[in-house]
Parts: sequence; structure tokens; C-alpha cells
Amino acid sequence: MSYKIAIDSCGELLNEWKDDERIEAVPLTLMVGGESIIDDETFDQKDFLKKVAACPECPKSACPSPERYMKAYECEADHIYAVTLSSELSGSYNSAVLGKSLFLEDNPGKKIHVFNSRSASGGESLIAMKIVECEEKGLSFEKIIETVDKYIEEMSTFFVLETLRKNGRLSRVKALVASALKIKPVMGSTPEGSICQLDQARGMNKAIVKMVEHVGEKGINIHEKTVAITHCNCPERAKMLEEAIRERLNPAKIVVMDTAGVSSMYANDGGVIVAV
Repeated sequence: MSYKIAIDSCGELLNEWKDDERIEAVPLTLMVGGESIIDDETFDQKDFLKKVAACPECPKSACPSPERYMKAYECEADHIYAVTLSSELSGSYNSAVLGKSLFLEDNPGKKIHVFNSRSASGGESLIAMKIVECEEKGLSFEKIIETVDKYIEEMSTFFVLETLRKNGRLSRVKALVASALKIKPVMGSTPEGSICQLDQARGMNKAIVKMVEHVGEKGINIHEKTVAITHCNCPERAKMLEEAIRERLNPAKIVVMDTAGVSSMYANDGGVIVAV
């Protein structure tokens, strides 16, 4: 059976997906000051980070419209899937669901399912990878939904940021105190897909060590799974993280990706994200 996956642009695309017509990125829009930036293949990370650093306000994002998702659903595939960032963080999931409902009014026979990742960035990439794996095994549409839902239930996402000043998640005073003391919070996802603080450490390297410990504690059957590492403009830090995870946790596979637009906005320059 043929398939298509529409993944919102908070999810990173593997290199082999970028020329694969079965995988489509549905772009969010980023706002820095008064400028709107479409998070598509034209996104320039270095230019974006410069604009964020120069702007006194936190950057914001706007989710794709239901009509944009409807456009993504217009295809000949037998099975159509959408993967969105957590509904606790964005309206992308609700937009994808509404787009599905509107599309099915004129195409009642289509099989479409929208997955709320309860994650972001590499977490969405892992879900898309799981869908591809299930499709290649020839599983039924219903069995794929069941399998991927279980996979999402077991997933966890973690991240450490270099700076907190422009991520909009902490107050300005807390961000200033944390920066002055070089305190790096270790953050993670809740089962519902919101964000919580798991730990903290003095300095980035110590925070990464603590994050790896949390990955090991929460990762279910990690030796059988793929770990996704995404980084914002810090390949050396991502490499160090990859080596630490491989040495301590021995996962089946590790994929490393640079952040696209939305994840660059959340992680900011120097941030690293792990999903498993």
C-alpha cells in the first residue's frame, strides 16, 4: 500500500526524506520582531539566530492553517498520516485535525490519521521513522495507528539550552539569575506533552551528563530503539552527547540532525535536544 507522511516543520527531516515525495514538511511561520519567516527549505538558521539575538522580544511561531494541511492530504496515497508537535505547545495538531475533517467531507474514502507527537523536533522525526518502518512491514492502517500510538506513549524528550533569555519559557528575572550563575536546567516532556524541569547543573557539560542520566532512567528498552539528537548550531556538542549516549546506554541507532526553524526558535543557539 502507498503512503504519505505530512510532518510539521518542527520535526527535522532526515536527509533521505528531503527528496522523497512520500514525506512532506508542512511549514510553520516564525515571527521575529515585525518580520515573518516561513519555516521551509529556504530557512537560513544563521541569519535567523542573528535576528533573534538582535531582537529584544522573544520570537514566536504560528501554526499551519487547516487549508495548508488539506493541501498536504491531496495525494493518491492509500494511507495518509500527519505528525505534529505537541498539542500542549502549538495549535498545529488541532489545525491538522480540522484539515482532516474538512478534507474528508469531499473525500470520504480516504484513510487519514493525525498523530499528536506529545514531543517536538527529533521526537516527531522518530514517529515518522516508526510509521515508515510499519508501512514497509506491510501492516494494516489500523495496526500502524495502534503501534505508533504505543510508541508515542513510551517516548520521552529531553533538552538543555545554552541560553534561556529568548525561549519564552522562563521569566526574565529567572533567566538572568540562571545566566549569572551559569545554571543550566535539564528540561523534559511530560506524558501529556508539556514541558517540565527535571534537573539542573552548573555549566553545560554537567547538564548534559545529567540529561544522559535521565535518558537512561526514562528510556524504555533503549537498547532496541533509535535515539534522535538535534542541535542548534553546535555539532561538536551534539557529537559529545552522541558519544556519551552510545557509551552509557548502547541504543540500537543514533541519528543526529541540525535544527530547522521552529526547533531553532525553541532551542536557540547552542541548545541540544534528545528524543527516545
